[in-house]
Amino acid sequence: MKKDRETSFLSKCAYGVADIYGGGAFVIIGTFFTVFLTKALGMPPALAGTIPLIGKVWDAITDPIMGNIADQTKSRFGSKRFFMLIGAFLSAITFILMWIPFGGANIMLQYIFYVVMYMLFSTGFTVVMVPYNALLPDMLDDYRKRAEFTGVRMAFSAFGNIIAGLGSSLLITDTTDSSRYLLVAFIYGAIFCIAILLTFFGTWEREKPIEKRSLKESLTQSFTVYKSHCFRMFLGIFIFGQVATDFVTGLAVYYVDDVLNSYGNNHFTLMMGVILISQFMGMLVFGPIMSRTDKKVPILIGFPVRILATLAMLFFSHEGANFNIILALTFIIGLGMASASITIYAILADLADVDELITSINRPGIVSAMATFIRKITAGLSVSIIGFMLALVGYNETLAAEGARQSASTQAGIAYIYIFLPVALMVITLLFTYKFPMNKKDFAIIQKEVQRRKGEDDSETTEEEKIICERVTGYSYDKLWSKDNALKF
Repeated sequence: MKKDRETSFLSKCAYGVADIYGGGAFVIIGTFFTVFLTKALGMPPALAGTIPLIGKVWDAITDPIMGNIADQTKSRFGSKRFFMLIGAFLSAITFILMWIPFGGANIMLQYIFYVVMYMLFSTGFTVVMVPYNALLPDMLDDYRKRAEFTGVRMAFSAFGNIIAGLGSSLLITDTTDSSRYLLVAFIYGAIFCIAILLTFFGTWEREKPIEKRSLKESLTQSFTVYKSHCFRMFLGIFIFGQVATDFVTGLAVYYVDDVLNSYGNNHFTLMMGVILISQFMGMLVFGPIMSRTDKKVPILIGFPVRILATLAMLFFSHEGANFNIILALTFIIGLGMASASITIYAILADLADVDELITSINRPGIVSAMATFIRKITAGLSVSIIGFMLALVGYNETLAAEGARQSASTQAGIAYIYIFLPVALMVITLLFTYKFPMNKKDFAIIQKEVQRRKGEDDSETTEEEKIICERVTGYSYDKLWSKDNALKF
């Protein structure tokens, strides 16, 4: 029975469906939150861009605490699934609160309100996603099975992107009408809640010993995760790969509306539809490739092609350009975006094993928390950078609120940001991916070494295996499996 559930497609779907929330929420926020603040409420873009960034300061507190709580909680539902049950309702409520029109002409009061609302949303996201990202290591040990479950999860994430991106763009027919955004929030808040509950009911956790920690130890342990060489290299892939995606979704409205001047022709909906459907197709293509080869392969294939397609957009970034060619290039870009997501979350599931070899402590919740924290930092930075860059190229929020066009220089500036910043980020991502120090064979050696340290394997470690352990962890072999590595910086 246990073996059946580890290979069942239904189990994979039950695990993956919650990422409709993980993928869909950020598509709506990344695409429309700054637009909501600037076009519907008239907030200056530079000010609007700081809101998510301020929220990330709050994440520096909540994410480590949530990771430690998840690792130390004991309940009949399991430590991770218990918080997903609570978070299903909390996430829906906090998502809706972000889109309530407030403040009127008082910009500072309005600004404070949305800072608080974003912090509440971020807390709700933490309660769900930190335990969710830590769940797979507590469900499965096998490298290939984890890759398969992650592949299905990423397909659901892409599906969440589609229904969130297309649905919200169809409903927000007028970017200056604040009531349209609130309608979207109510609809998708309910969808996200249901998706998380389905994962709660359809997954499981293996019982593991719980090691209680003081608050001081918990905070220290949160940041000693970064001592792992493997985790640091992963962060390079995660940060630059995800921000390269965030720039596309975050600037898409401005690109179609202000550069192409064709938002009213349903071109934005078409563009989002193509990019989201191609991401979904990319997940289906790259998932089997990854499970049969290596978890780095999707990015190494997808990003070079995506870079070429993005640069080609430069020749069609003007009013009256052939939109069919833009859609074709957008389809290729979407495939490349899928390659990043599937690689990132597949690697994340294996980092807790590396961390355990370093520290002798099984702490997937902490590892997940610090990765989730970084993801939210990247999302916040993306929105902030977009706001600052729009201000830099002369974006006028008064013209935007009136539905008027921006200046020619501003239009050109938006096009350059939309094209060149993602390309630079993709090049950096490729470098980190190529240098990432662990493949399928290395992971098997890491797991075997953990078993030796626990006394579950009495074989001798070869010199080659010692070298691999050192390369992956960044520690000399004799310094591994020490709690001091978790408790001291």
